[in-house]
Order: sequence, then C-alpha cells, then structure tokens
Amino acid sequence: MIPLSIPHLGGNELKYVTECIETGWVSSAGSYVSQFENIVAEYANCKHGVATSSGTSGLHLAMHMLGIGQGDIVLVPNITFIASANAVAYTNATPVFIDIDPDTWQMDLDLMEEWLSTNNGVHVKAVMPVHVLGNMCDMPRLMDIASRYNLHVIEDSSEALGSYWNGKSAGSYGAMNIFSFNGNKIITTGGGGVIVTNDEAYAKRAKHLSTQSKVDPETYFHDEIGFNYRMVNILAAIGVAQMEQLPSFIQKKKEIDAYYRNQLQGVGDIKFQKVAKEVDPNCWLFTFYSSKQNEILLALKEHKVIARPFWFPMNQLPMFTQNEYYTKSDHSRDIHLNCLSIPSSVNLSEVEMQKVVEVIKSVWQ
Repeated sequence: MIPLSIPHLGGNELKYVTECIETGWVSSAGSYVSQFENIVAEYANCKHGVATSSGTSGLHLAMHMLGIGQGDIVLVPNITFIASANAVAYTNATPVFIDIDPDTWQMDLDLMEEWLSTNNGVHVKAVMPVHVLGNMCDMPRLMDIASRYNLHVIEDSSEALGSYWNGKSAGSYGAMNIFSFNGNKIITTGGGGVIVTNDEAYAKRAKHLSTQSKVDPETYFHDEIGFNYRMVNILAAIGVAQMEQLPSFIQKKKEIDAYYRNQLQGVGDIKFQKVAKEVDPNCWLFTFYSSKQNEILLALKEHKVIARPFWFPMNQLPMFTQNEYYTKSDHSRDIHLNCLSIPSSVNLSEVEMQKVVEVIKSVWQ
C-alpha cells in the first residue's frame, strides 16, 4: 500500500519523548512546549506562539479573543477543510461562504470585495483566508480589503507552514493565525496547533484562556471562562524534533510536486493548481484536476494506492446549506467533483511515485 500523507519520524522524536517520560514531564508543563512555540513563531516570522491541542481549537480561541459571536459574520472560502467553518460556528457567529478562484483554488477576492460592497460590510467581523494545500491567498490584497472594511484577519495556515508570499510567511499577516500539526501535515505532533501573533497581549491571553483561565498555578482560582486547549509536553517534544527536519521535508515535498507535474503534464485532461509567481509554496499535498476523478480513484485503489477526492464544498454540507454562499459560477462544485489528492509523504520513493503515475496514465490507455 502507498499511503496518502503520513508522518516521517526519523529525527530526534524518540530521544525527546523518552526524556519526557524519564523525567515525568509528559503533561501540560515542561520545556518542550515553550520550545515548540518559540520555534514555530520564529519560523513564521512572528514574535509569539501559543501551542494548542489542535488547529481547530486555535481558530476557535482566536475568534473568541477577538469578540466574535452571535450576530457576527465571518467570511470563509467555500473550499476548505471543515474545521474552518466549524470554528466559526463554535462562536455562534455565521460563516458566509465565498467561492474560490478556479485556478488557484483560494478564496476569490473579487467576489469577496463585491460581496462586502453589496452588503456594506454590515455585521461582518472577520475574514478567514485558508491557504489551501500550502498555496497562498493573495494576502497583500486581502489585507487591504480587510483594512477598508475594518475586518479582523485570521489566517487558517493549517497546511501552509513554510509557504511565503514575496518572502513573507503564511501566518504572519493577520491578528492571530493558526498552524495545524495533525498526522497528515508537513510536520506533526500527532495532534495539535500553534497560534502565532505579533501582539504580546493576544499571546498572553491565549495562553491564559487555553489553560482554563487559571490565575495561580498553586490554587484553583479562575478569573473567566477558559478552555482546555493546551498542548502537552510529550507532543511538543515530537514537534521540536519535527521542526528540526522541516527544511528537508519542504525540499522533498517540492521534489514530489515537480515530479508529478513533469510526469502528468499533458496526460488526458489533467490540470494543476496554479501557483502565483509571488508564492513560494511548501507543496504539502499534491492535488490535480481531471474529469476522470472517479476512474482514477478506482484505478489507484485497485493498485493499493491511497488517494482522496477533494473536500466537499461547505455549502453542500447539511449543517451549512442555509448559510449564504456567494458565487457566480460555482467553481467550488467543479473543483470538488474533479480534483483528487495523491501520495505525497516525505518518505515517498521514486519507485512509488512511478507506480502512482503509471496507474493514473493507464486510465487513458
């Protein structure tokens, strides 16, 4: 079996985890948590990092801190992993979904600006760009729009650690931004996330809220409703070891991306995600467009190659069918019906890549 995207634990993970176990520092206290926070923040060119139990909890916490709640609207791309929309719903705010650009698969900023102009920005509190597949939304333009309409920006950079727009890191634009370290991401802690920000007050409050708003570590006095959103030391230890290997992971991901693009160029009706010249992506998970999505998925499955169709558009999910979806051509539906992701693990061999390509090509033979 060739998996889709699995962790590569080939560095100091065992050494650091063993140290946690031998010293007893396996829970929320311990030096690896702060180490991991600092390493991720520094990598993203931000001053502060706050580790959380997941990327989703980080998104929820950021919106909670920004005062987003019932009656507020948050603009979200219609193609994203569901965590983005769920986190908005947790605050009792309302996600309004914006269709995507058919080439880059990022939020269509023309549509976003048109929607804001038509609705005069009423009740809109924030926008959540999602850097889909490690590609990036046009953040300079989005920040300009957000500034004109006085919107908070929360970057869902779950997939984009190590991606840049003209040298500026994903996750370094908004007020508070989130990376995810689930098992399939470019680095993993098994499960977890980090909020990054340049605002010290936000960082301190995020840390406080994520640890149940406990005022004094020696007492049980809590000064506001908090959350059990902290990351534990043993997972942060894995994260530190993974961050040590991140440059080599990104290099391998770029090699995988280049190989697939080279080998699949001109095959049938296959098209690739467009990457703007300003973007240096981390190439997290290779995904392409073809009208033969189902046939390719079946062929790969028969040869024990794991592949997946793209996410369902948010407006097609039962809990969000009543939410507003702003579109002209419903590119989200087209992308969902015709895109699929193929094996992109860091330890993927060239022989395995050759097999994946051969099976895909066989669909047209």
